[in-house]
Amino acid sequence: MNTTETAYFPAIKDIKEAAITIQDVAMVTPLMNSVRYSKAYGCNVFLKREDLQRVRSYKIRGAFNKISSLTGKERERGVVCASAGNHAQGVAFACQHLKIQGTIYMPSVTPKQKVEQTEMFGGEFVNVVLEGDTFDDASKAAVKLCKQKNKVFVHPFDDPKTIEGQGTIGLEILQQSDQPIDYVFVAVGGGGLASGLCGALKVLSPKTKIIGVEPLGAPSMSTSTKEGRNTEITNIDKFVDGAAVQRVGDLNFEICKNHLDDMLTVPEGWVCQTILDLYNRDAIVVEPAGALTLAALEEYKDKIEGKNIVCIVSGSNNDITRTAEIKERALLYASLKHYFIVRFPQRAGALKQFVVEVLGPDDDITHFEYSKKSSRENGPAVVGIELKHKEDLGPLIQRMKQYNFFGDYLNNKPDLFQYLI
Repeated sequence: MNTTETAYFPAIKDIKEAAITIQDVAMVTPLMNSVRYSKAYGCNVFLKREDLQRVRSYKIRGAFNKISSLTGKERERGVVCASAGNHAQGVAFACQHLKIQGTIYMPSVTPKQKVEQTEMFGGEFVNVVLEGDTFDDASKAAVKLCKQKNKVFVHPFDDPKTIEGQGTIGLEILQQSDQPIDYVFVAVGGGGLASGLCGALKVLSPKTKIIGVEPLGAPSMSTSTKEGRNTEITNIDKFVDGAAVQRVGDLNFEICKNHLDDMLTVPEGWVCQTILDLYNRDAIVVEPAGALTLAALEEYKDKIEGKNIVCIVSGSNNDITRTAEIKERALLYASLKHYFIVRFPQRAGALKQFVVEVLGPDDDITHFEYSKKSSRENGPAVVGIELKHKEDLGPLIQRMKQYNFFGDYLNNKPDLFQYLI
């Protein structure tokens, strides 16, 4: 990528000052070796466990550094922020700690767990307002309030003090590692964390390659980098809510465009499988954005063999009510879950025939919607079938057609999730 200098670039002295500012509130999180991932990819994989922060994400670093930098008069006026969840909790904690009044805008689709955590951390010092469907909707409402009430806007990523606060993670990684780091994988939403890492690592460890990772359904930084300008994406998949923004920060775009070594996108289904694996195999709870960096290793497996790798686990604010959707997306991505319109002859024994003669011995019906209509020869049903092996799909469809049950295959329908999850 282009290495032209940008107008603003986080200075090491400012990142080190940020480390001093936040030292009483932000943990020095562990840099933990992952035996499983190291063995799987033939390299040394270390997890920077920002999911263990007191607000369960790295966002406390930038939020506290920014709010701590305000003048007395600015603190009296109060602060406003917009966030999909983690920045909100960092701001709420800072408001409570510094006794500053704050108004926090969050998208209406924010998981309930994140809203409740924000209210808990902020207590009497914060007011949470749910606005719009995306971070960008909430951000516009927050900026409008700032202008009306002359309050200070605490940006989640497009602000030097926020960037410098996030950059303290880079300092810690270098202090904690007793060997050179070849690659650092970092989740990219608005670009604040990636920008801060560039400030620390490109100066103190220039041989370390920094790889940004976005969800496939919200490739804002990747798109902007390819276009050569900061580009707003109209439609995004909001599933990876901690890294789903329509437009990255202007400061962040310039820094990342010039200093990131690569930008990857990862399918949401593979992110979901990574979440499940981390929970089931490693007893680590992560939110979707927190799994992005580990999910990206598969694409880089040929490049990282024998290398020292750091994956930043950015947060663990996952709502347990999303577990069903996470499993569903993982199975669909792995081609193990399939939905069909099945046309059942309206006669006794039709369902029994379908189960006995059409389904394979390891196939399992997990979804079934059917209404009998006496005036019709065949009654359509929406049927979800989970397979043990993806290779079983072809023979299943063949048997459905052989016995005249096949109506339509739904997995490739764009509105599948809208109706079935």
